[in-house]
Amino acid sequence: MNYKLTVLILLCIVFVYKLLLTLLKLRSTHNAIPANVADIYDAETYKKWCAYRTEKCRLIILESIVCLAVDFVLIATDAYAAFAGLFPKTVFWQLFAVLLLSSLTVIATLPFTYYDTMKIEERYGFNRTKHGTFVADQLKEFLISLGILTFITWILAVLYRWLGDWMIVAFAAVLCLLVLGITFLYPLLSRAFNKFTPLEEGELRDKLTALLTKHGYHVRAIEVMDGSRRSTKANAYFAGFGKSKSIVLYDTLIDKLSPDEICAVFAHELGHGVHKDTLKGQLISILQMGLLSVLAWLTIRTASLYPQFGFDEVNYGFAVLLILSVEFALIAPLYGIAANALSRRQEYRADNFAAKEGYGEALISGLKKLVQIDFGDVAPSPLLILLEYSHPSLSQRITALEGLKKD
Repeated sequence: MNYKLTVLILLCIVFVYKLLLTLLKLRSTHNAIPANVADIYDAETYKKWCAYRTEKCRLIILESIVCLAVDFVLIATDAYAAFAGLFPKTVFWQLFAVLLLSSLTVIATLPFTYYDTMKIEERYGFNRTKHGTFVADQLKEFLISLGILTFITWILAVLYRWLGDWMIVAFAAVLCLLVLGITFLYPLLSRAFNKFTPLEEGELRDKLTALLTKHGYHVRAIEVMDGSRRSTKANAYFAGFGKSKSIVLYDTLIDKLSPDEICAVFAHELGHGVHKDTLKGQLISILQMGLLSVLAWLTIRTASLYPQFGFDEVNYGFAVLLILSVEFALIAPLYGIAANALSRRQEYRADNFAAKEGYGEALISGLKKLVQIDFGDVAPSPLLILLEYSHPSLSQRITALEGLKKD
């Protein structure tokens, strides 16, 4: 079997699929706006949104072409094996060499990331990131990503050399623990990028605390994150496991939404907790980790694959590269359709929970403001929702919430 030709063809197939998704996003600028979200943008602002979406999509397409070109050349010319030949002939250094060279794709995308953040976002009034912050963020993200990927690949190599085919179970367990660990450590990692301060005493703090304690949750902290240091866009999230929760609010969210609207957003998030949606999400992640482990096992044990790419033996870094950029990238859309369908169902149910808590109207107004603040799409194509959206469109959510009032 000609593995190299197969890999190059599959890379192109993945590229075409991502291109079609981007074109669907671009198509949204021509879709009719549903009546229940027509008040989010006036005519002039919507025209501005269309221009914003068009610029973003064109940049994504150009970036994708460059990434494909870099990946294609590196694989077609056996550059990974040649670069690995410059490093010591140990398992660790050979896998690290491949992962390090694969960073060329990241480096190639940096101009696009810069243009997106410092030009497009700046042009439309969203960017507040200074050049020094941008450079520091990119460096931190690069080092953290490379470190995590190197660690995972090294663990894979150790487990396979130690356990052979039984590595499937062990590697799946390691991946699951890593996902849980990152979830647990995310609040700590985010502090490497942002500053957090306690929310001052007052109406909002009292309402948020009362909302959680009503349902048996312990509030460890309510903090405000300096999201405005990088962008005008707003967000908020829960952190923590079980019944002990911390609440993090972007300072931009506090500036734009009323206390009731912020409570409505968190009532929705609380609905996810009450219905154990986070736990179900972790179970889906476990299935995904199991799938990745099977792909890793199949890729590593196919020893005849590696000589076609210039390697003398199995290179675990190259195996991981193929798994992430080709194999799983092909399967992910099908997996994502099912996972996103379940997620959209959970979102409707969480909205229902917030409405039963008395925040239905506040949730509608709050979601409208968030879409307006984040310059969101008010008329996404149904096919795009099916293929990529983990949340229903805003129009669909409002229709469902308004339907609750009629029941």
